[in-house]
Amino acid sequence: MARVKMLLVEDDAAIAELVTWHFKREDYEVKHTPDGEEALLLAKEATPDIVLLDWMVEGLSGIEVCRRLRRMPETANIPIIMLTARGEEEDRVRGLETGADDYVTKPFSPRELVARVGAVLRRVRPALAGEALSYSDIEMDTVGHKVRRGGEVISLGPTEFRLLKHFLEHPGWVFSRERLLDAVWGHDSDIESRTVDVHIRRLRKAINNGDRPDIIRTVRSAGYALDAGN
Repeated sequence: MARVKMLLVEDDAAIAELVTWHFKREDYEVKHTPDGEEALLLAKEATPDIVLLDWMVEGLSGIEVCRRLRRMPETANIPIIMLTARGEEEDRVRGLETGADDYVTKPFSPRELVARVGAVLRRVRPALAGEALSYSDIEMDTVGHKVRRGGEVISLGPTEFRLLKHFLEHPGWVFSRERLLDAVWGHDSDIESRTVDVHIRRLRKAINNGDRPDIIRTVRSAGYALDAGN
C-alpha cells in the first residue's frame, strides 16, 4: 500500500519535530512548512492525502489556508485537521465551518493525534486504510494485483490497473486528463493528455465486458469519474 502523504503546517519547531517523528514512525510521508503561503504551493505541487494545519502560522493564517485549500480543485476534498491552542467553542466552530474535518487542541497526545488522523482517513479515504479497494461491484486486491467485477476476474494491463486504482481511491471525484497524468503517469511524464482517453477506453472495455453498466462517467470539459450512478 502506498504511504500516506501528509502536509504538516506548523510554525512551532518543537511541535513540528515531535509530530513528524510520530507519523514517520507510522510510515507516513511527511512534508513540513511553517509558512501558510508555502503550504498552498506545496499542496498544489504534490497533492497530499491529509493536511495537519496550525491555526497560527507564518504568513497566511491557518483559517485562510484552510479556506483557500477548499477553493482549489486539487485540494477541495482533502481532509484537514486543525491544530491550535484555541479551545473556545466559537473558534472550533469557525474552523469547522471554514472546511476543517476535525479539530485538535494543544497540548495534545501524539498517540491520540495519530489515532485521530487514522480515523479521519478511514472515514474520508477508506482506500488508505487497507490493501483491498472496492466500489459498487468492483473489487481490487492491490497486493495481489487482482481485479474482480461481480465476482468475475478482470484482466487489466499495468496502466489500466493504476488508473482504476486511482479511481477506486477517490470514488465520485472528477479528474481532468492533466490530473490523471500526474497521478498515474507521474509529474515528469511527457505523455500527451489525450493518451489518457486511450487508456480510459481500454479500461472501460475490460471492466464493462458482458454488457455491464458503464461505471466510468465522462464529464464534458472536466474529465472522468468513477460513478455507479452513471
